[in-house]
Parts: sequence; C-alpha cells; structure tokens
Amino acid sequence: MSLTNPPSSSGSLSRTRVGNLKRGLQATVDDAIESRRPGGYTSKVRVRDRYNIVGFISSGTYGRVYKAVGKNGKKGEFAIKKFKPDKEGETIQYTGLSQSAIREMALCTELSHANVVQLEEIILEDKCIFMVFEYTEHDLLQIIHHHTQPQRHAIPANMVRSIMFQLLNGLLYLHTNWVLHRDLKPANILVTSSGAIRIGDLGLARLFYKPLNSLFSGDKVVVTIWYRAPELLMGSRHYTPAVDMWAIGCIFAELLSLRPIFKGEEAKMDSKKTVPFQRNQMMKIVEILGLPRKETWPGLVSMPEYSQLQSLVLHRQPSQFHRGSNLEGWYQSCLKNGGYTSTSSAGTPGADGFDLLSRMLEYDPIKRITAEQALEHPYFTNGGPISGNCFEGIEGKYPHRRVTQDDNDIRSGSLPGTKRSGLPDDSLIRASKRLKE
Repeated sequence: MSLTNPPSSSGSLSRTRVGNLKRGLQATVDDAIESRRPGGYTSKVRVRDRYNIVGFISSGTYGRVYKAVGKNGKKGEFAIKKFKPDKEGETIQYTGLSQSAIREMALCTELSHANVVQLEEIILEDKCIFMVFEYTEHDLLQIIHHHTQPQRHAIPANMVRSIMFQLLNGLLYLHTNWVLHRDLKPANILVTSSGAIRIGDLGLARLFYKPLNSLFSGDKVVVTIWYRAPELLMGSRHYTPAVDMWAIGCIFAELLSLRPIFKGEEAKMDSKKTVPFQRNQMMKIVEILGLPRKETWPGLVSMPEYSQLQSLVLHRQPSQFHRGSNLEGWYQSCLKNGGYTSTSSAGTPGADGFDLLSRMLEYDPIKRITAEQALEHPYFTNGGPISGNCFEGIEGKYPHRRVTQDDNDIRSGSLPGTKRSGLPDDSLIRASKRLKE
C-alpha cells in the first residue's frame, strides 16, 4: 500500500460537525455532572462482560492502561484506558472527572482518521471511566530505544520517511478540524503491527476555533519540555498549530539521531504555581539554532519572557550567542553517524531532509512550515512512493509492547493513589530511563 498527499480538506469536518464537536464537549461535561447525582446515569455494560483483561501496560497521572481481548462476539485486541477520578484529602472523596479526561472523550468520540488512534467505546462503571481503544503493538519511543540496543544502528531512511508522512497526515487532519494536540512526543505516537502510524493520547488536545479565553489561561503548561516550542518557552499567551509542528521537528530529529535534539532539564513550578522560565531548555535550543533575533522573529520582543532571554545572554559567554545556527552541522554529523549518505535519493534523508527539518524548527511560529506544506515538501515528493507500512522491507521484527501480569485488576480499588495500588507511576519510570541515556 502506498500513500499519496491528501488535499487540504482531506477528512475535514463540516462547519456543522465542528459545532457538534463543540457541543459534544458540553454534553460530556453534562453527563459527568449527571452521573454524580442520586439516580444518575449507570452503565448497562460492564468492562469484564465484553473484554478479557490480558495484562497491565502502563500508568500515569490519569490512571492505568490495560491490554484486553474482546469476548462474547467482540473480536480483536484493545487497550483500555481507565481514568482515576479526581479526589480530595487522605480518604477518597470523588470530585468528578479531570478536564483532560473530558476533553479526550469528547474529541476522540468525534475524530476519525487512519493516522489518529481509534476509540471503540466509552464505559462508565463504579465511578470510573474506561476508554476502549484499538490496541497497537509499538510506539516511537520503543522503536527508537530498540535502535540503541545493543548498540546504535540507524532507523532505515525509508522507514523514517513513512513515519513522518503518516504522522503529518494525521496532524493535518487534526489541524484542519481545529484541534491542537499539544503533547506530541515519541511515546504518544503509536505504531500498529502492520506499520500504520496513529497519533495517540489526546489528553492535552483542545479545540482552538474561536476560544473564549487565551489558550494559556486554561492550561499554563503544555507539551513535554524537550518538545516545547520556543514561543511557549517565551511565555506566549496565544499560540497556534505551529507548536505541534515544532514538536514534529523534534521527533524527526530524534528518529534520525536516536536521541532528543533538545534535551533540557525542566524547572518545576513553585508553591504558588508560578510558571518558571525554562532557562536550561532554552539554552539547549540556542546551542544548536543560535540566539533568536528580533530581525528574523519580530514578535520576540513582545514575549512575556523576553527580559529573561536578555538576562540569559548577559550571563553567558558572548561567543556562544553571536554565532549563527549550527543545525546544518548537527544534521550532517547525524547523517554520518547514522550511515546515511548526504545526497537526496532513495534510502537517505539527504538535503531535502535538512530543509524540511529547518523549516519545522523555525523560531518564528508565523514562518514555521504547516502540516499541509510539509506533506508537499520535496522530502516526500522526491524519492519514489511512500509506503503506508513503515515496516515494509525491514528485516526482523520489533519487540512487542511490554504487558505484565503485575496488575490485572481493573476494578476501581486498583487505581493509582489508592491503598490497593502498589505499582509506581509508569510515566515516571520511563522519564527516568530517558534521563539516564
């Protein structure tokens, strides 16, 4: 199977459906409120009536994810995401669903695209929400890690090209339908056993069609630090789909180099929940792209953290900031270390790959390439057809997702934060492993 460039309106929702999507958000909120009233909604379906729980996949602040297989006529493998309800105090007192859970349910119910994770159904049982998704065997973080073991060996260039095209194809669909993902990173890019890319984890996603308030007022911190766009680091109160494109550029660089391109250390919020300037992360970007300048990024001087950037310059060696971008040097070194040739031809990213990467990692979000423009870039149009199976022609198989038997109890008592849950937060484990690399 080969992919072709989608038209700009590919898979787009009509204005009516956009309205329905926005109404769906309110309906989900209303349902959540109704479920907390005496005599409120009670699900007629129980999870274990429809699914056999195979094992535990991962956990995070949201809850847990389990692998399951259908039963009673429902065929296939599934990933069941169980949200933990918000609670207060030492004793569990349920206060309702988190904003991210409500958003994810509303958006996933409406969205449908080959490169976006597919929601099967939502089940409410015992004060818990269960989102049932198709099961995917891999994610990009797992694939990148595989290529560092036992020693580094580059991901084949054609495989990178297929991954990037499918990823951009799914992102174009989201952006066309007024959805920002806001947490694109390798761990959230799922890959099926047949090599299809699925954009997953829409917990931070939101509609940006005529928002009543600035996006910042709702969520002051978005995007995992290593993939966070410079306008977000500079404290922008208003931002665009360009923040997703920066993250895609970081993922592209990571697929080629097998390590994050901007691997900074995150400064945490203080007790007053003040968002700090991410000095170390900004330095990691400056070291490769050079210092952002108001001549090439006119909006820079109006950024809330502009004074912090100037302070950063004053406390560093001037020679660090007066040189231009070193992205091309980084890229050529990456090609050499990965065994890719520097020419643009089948089997190598070449000069076209660098041009695409540099357009994605453009400081000025207004000048940054869009998903639609990226799909028409020579990196994709040159070099022959692009396979819809990123594993096509790859010898050997990638290891399947780790599924453990440590916690097969999907009942509410096994939620993170409850006494019966003895498992650590898997998201913290994965983060610590990345920091040790």
